[in-house]
Amino acid sequence: MYRHLLVPIDATDLAVELIGHAVALARPLGARITFFHAVGDAAASLRGEAELLRLTAPEAYEFTVLGKARELLSKAEAAARAQGVPCESRHAMSDHPARAIIEAARAAGCDLVFMASHGHHGKLGMAFASETLEVLMNSGLPVLVSSTGDRPPAARAIAIIRDEHRSLAAVMHAWMHVLAQAASGGDMPDLALMRAMLRYLRDFPAALHHPKEESQLFQRLRARTDACDAELAELERQHLRDGQWLATLERGVEALAEADAAARAEVLAQLGRDVEAYARFLWDHMGREEGVILPAAQAHLLAEDWQAIDAAFAENRDPGFGEGADQKYKRLFSRVINRAG
Repeated sequence: MYRHLLVPIDATDLAVELIGHAVALARPLGARITFFHAVGDAAASLRGEAELLRLTAPEAYEFTVLGKARELLSKAEAAARAQGVPCESRHAMSDHPARAIIEAARAAGCDLVFMASHGHHGKLGMAFASETLEVLMNSGLPVLVSSTGDRPPAARAIAIIRDEHRSLAAVMHAWMHVLAQAASGGDMPDLALMRAMLRYLRDFPAALHHPKEESQLFQRLRARTDACDAELAELERQHLRDGQWLATLERGVEALAEADAAARAEVLAQLGRDVEAYARFLWDHMGREEGVILPAAQAHLLAEDWQAIDAAFAENRDPGFGEGADQKYKRLFSRVINRAG
């Protein structure tokens, strides 16, 4: 039985669905996942300041170019961790994605490549994107192709909700990583970065995510069934408690900023405990939504409900794999993940 999956992901919306399928496959198998993203090397087409950066500061150039890869992979890892699936991630700069995928699978010791078809149909020569077909032909490994064609509104809406959850989870994992590094090395964590994390965790759910859940998903589910009323009421109370938790964390960050050398270790330890407690609260909340509310919605909501929910959440599209209307949160998410990496 397969024990180690390589899952190549790209920057399309279909990657969200692919990651979900991969995690669903790996979990019952007891397998682990290596997520992989191939970044095209655009150096040959660079001009002006970008080319100067590549030549004079290659490390800074690589950090900038690979920033999107870190964002994509951090969210993929968050999806796997949420289901208890062991995972890691890799990226490489290459103008030949299929070749890079094959090399990554072999280097990681994977025994299965799980990748998307991107919904192509027709004859065999047109059935898969060229990279998928090349991996099938040349990898020397079993390749399982997940169909990710056109999705109905329900699937699109659920994918957006889950993707937004993964963004929040990725920020929490990054914050715990920053604090663990500071505690082990005796260093002061990056205060500006932690303030940016707080701003993201506070502003994005309050401005976009929670209002859409309550006004669209929760309200429409209540109209179709009363079976989830108690759970929905608890989730709404948790939305309020979320703000209280973040206020506690903000006080902790500012206390750390003001602490003298003698008190810093204890203040840092308390902040670490509070961040871990909030992470458990957040993951429990998202687990309730994904494990109880979304299945109930799939069972009870009508097509017209899903069309409205899909349209509402599609306006967010940030932070997600695609472009979105609200670029402020996308830029903030990028800053947090890349500075914490």
